[in-house]
Amino acid sequence: MSALAVRAWQISVLGGLVLLWSLAARQSPTLGDVLGSPAEVARRLWALIVGGEIFHHLAITSLEAALGFIAGSLLGAATALLLAFVPFLRRLLDPLIGIFAVVPRIVLAPIFMVWFGLGIVSKAALVTVVVFFIVYFNVDAGLRNVPGALIDRARVMGASRLGLVREIYLPASIVWILAGLRISVGFAFLGAIVAEYLGANAGLGSLIATAQSLNDPNAVMAGLLIILLTVTPLDRILTRVEKLAMAWRG
Repeated sequence: MSALAVRAWQISVLGGLVLLWSLAARQSPTLGDVLGSPAEVARRLWALIVGGEIFHHLAITSLEAALGFIAGSLLGAATALLLAFVPFLRRLLDPLIGIFAVVPRIVLAPIFMVWFGLGIVSKAALVTVVVFFIVYFNVDAGLRNVPGALIDRARVMGASRLGLVREIYLPASIVWILAGLRISVGFAFLGAIVAEYLGANAGLGSLIATAQSLNDPNAVMAGLLIILLTVTPLDRILTRVEKLAMAWRG
């Protein structure tokens, strides 16, 4: 099946879902009160765009997600590399990281709000924690999959640690790193929005929380649609980069 045919099927399925949503909202007022209707969601979304309000909220959420994404990615990758080269630290910290990884990150949001307030810093801190574990475990898995014989051969030839990272570890684990980054993009926005939902003065999460408190499902769905339209292109870009990296590695 050609790419054009696949895209046509995808559009058809999406159109069918929207049609079912519209029919269900008309037939069941109760369901309409929960999910809204496509026409009303489109009107509310257009009003937010024309009024410019959505851009302010989107900018705040994007900044929080970007700061946390960058910090979490750097910390996660650096920690994985450090533990790969220092066996003592791996034995010391690996169990602790595993324990903290199973703690639901959402419980940290109120703590960060107490520490850093309701501004951008507390949201970025939560996103950092969320992204850290995703990137760490992906990079760690990539480093563990590097053939030991290849590393021993490079060491015999006099390769330094920096040389091992540049010539062996990075090329061998690049796909794992990019996969972790691609997954982290969505979770970065999710972490920022959840933190805003729990307490914030601006951002998409705050917009959705306000709409929910006013029992306005159309505004809630409009906010969710904005999130989808923001995250999807980023995911597509990183997916393309990941495919290019796999081709380069192959």
